[in-house]
Amino acid sequence: MRRCNVPVVAVGLLVAIVAGSSSKSAYSRPAYDKEFKALYVKPEGTPAEKALATEVGTAKCNVCHVGKEKKERNAYGKTIGEILGEKNIKDVEKIKASLEKAAGMPSDPADAASVKFGDLIKEGKLPGGPVQ
Repeated sequence: MRRCNVPVVAVGLLVAIVAGSSSKSAYSRPAYDKEFKALYVKPEGTPAEKALATEVGTAKCNVCHVGKEKKERNAYGKTIGEILGEKNIKDVEKIKASLEKAAGMPSDPADAASVKFGDLIKEGKLPGGPVQ
């Protein structure tokens, strides 16, 4: 009787692993990524735009986040979050407006004279700084 339960347990574990790994995608914000890329990523543009496209392609979620867990945001991600005011916004116009507003804000919240996020983007750099 025990031998019959081994395949059942193995299948159950496999289902649990697959379900657990797919649940992470529920937290992603593909609309944020899509709108950022639509506004700023131009792989066929100027050298700075090409550089940004490369940086964004490598950074992926780290355009706004720090580390692998994605629970922490860099300065740019925090600024976008503050502008949006809510989590998991789906309204494309609101996302686009938050990205445009953030572009005019300082990259160091403690220093109003610091370079603006939009200027970093124009230089072909990630707005939240290098990936950590």
